[in-house]
Amino acid sequence: MEFNEKLQQLRKQKNMTQEELAESLYVSRTAISKWESGRGYPNIDSLKVIAKFFEITIDELLSGDELLTIAEEDNKQKTRYFQDLVFGLLDLSVAILLFLPLFGQEADGAIQAVSLLDLTAISPYMRIAYFIIIIGIIVWGILTLALQNISQKLWVQSKNIISLILNTVGVLLFIISPQPYVAMLLFIYLIIKASMLIKKH
Repeated sequence: MEFNEKLQQLRKQKNMTQEELAESLYVSRTAISKWESGRGYPNIDSLKVIAKFFEITIDELLSGDELLTIAEEDNKQKTRYFQDLVFGLLDLSVAILLFLPLFGQEADGAIQAVSLLDLTAISPYMRIAYFIIIIGIIVWGILTLALQNISQKLWVQSKNIISLILNTVGVLLFIISPQPYVAMLLFIYLIIKASMLIKKH
């Protein structure tokens, strides 16, 4: 008997509706419906709660193949969560460029180190370009952290790619400018992100 059939059988033995079971397990009714229809499996933590609630072992709930599938999916999810955390925090930390003196500007024949907010001795267009790319990276970092639990396919596939693109554009912009310290910082971030994606595959 498959997991979805076992769960349905166990619920009916207790004369419970899907909604009542959902409340008892602290999950949504949609989750119960999904599990019972065979459209997905609970994660390891939810499985422990289900087994405890019905007073059976996890082995009684699942076949060996199902357990392996869930373990693999759980591992993928944890890796994705950690990756999102790193990407999001790196992107968010770009906010330091607004305040730390990492930009160079010429003043009285010498180069001064200033923050982006104090950077005035460049063309307005270049200054706007700096702000756009830095704020774009920060906003993307906030979105990555805020939407970690979103499993919509387009979002999952594109979030890291867009982060890499923004980072790459930033590196190129600050190399061309030239702003070597800022370019180097973003390049280090880019290497960290790329190595995480390569390691994942």
